[in-house]
Amino acid sequence: MTDKIKQAVILSAGLGTRLRPMTDTIPKPMIPLLGKPMLEWNIEQFRRHGVEEFFINLHYLPDVIKNYLGDGSKWGVKINYNFESEIMGTAGGVKGFEKIIGDIFYLIYGDMISLVDYSKMAENFWAKQNPIGMQRTKKTDDYADADVAEVDGNLKFIKIHPKPHTEKYSIAHRMRGVFILKKEILSYIPENQPYELGKQLLPVVVDAGKNFYGYECSEYSKGIDTIDKYKEVEEHLKTHPI
Repeated sequence: MTDKIKQAVILSAGLGTRLRPMTDTIPKPMIPLLGKPMLEWNIEQFRRHGVEEFFINLHYLPDVIKNYLGDGSKWGVKINYNFESEIMGTAGGVKGFEKIIGDIFYLIYGDMISLVDYSKMAENFWAKQNPIGMQRTKKTDDYADADVAEVDGNLKFIKIHPKPHTEKYSIAHRMRGVFILKKEILSYIPENQPYELGKQLLPVVVDAGKNFYGYECSEYSKGIDTIDKYKEVEEHLKTHPI
């Protein structure tokens, strides 16, 4: 199966405290890169690969995002919002869309820039055996600040090791913020409580014997949680125009 995946969740509820003073007046996903908000970069990239509908959770300064993006018609897409009075975490944020989202969708963190070729990722996903989900990973020894997955030869997750780490792993794949998920996975997220993808949901899913896979690719993506990383991403976009 090589069907296009037409929906994407962009998690956008974070406070962005480490990016102050930039985030004093705007949410972190609205930080401008070469004059364009990070959210707009990500919507445009997904749009290139056939995504038509977006789901964006909100908490901090929600009207800044809604007033800029509106219903999405400017980009030829539909945007759905969910306001969280309490931040529900990376998995809990997706759970908030359970009643309206389709059977399969992309997911990214809203505080990152991602130029992933989502069409290739989807092809890889459909080639796997009965996957419940997939996450971009990178085999590395540099994972002190990241959650880690141990995988088999087919990149199927065998064990999750959330940070902080107290040991070294012989085969460690750094878990990165780009996913494809089947709606089925949302049934493992508890109702009405904060819940995290890497630390809580994926260990439960893997321990339940579900097939969750890693995906390796060379396209650029970078989380922006410090001023230095912001400057690094903007420089990359200047020197590598899309």
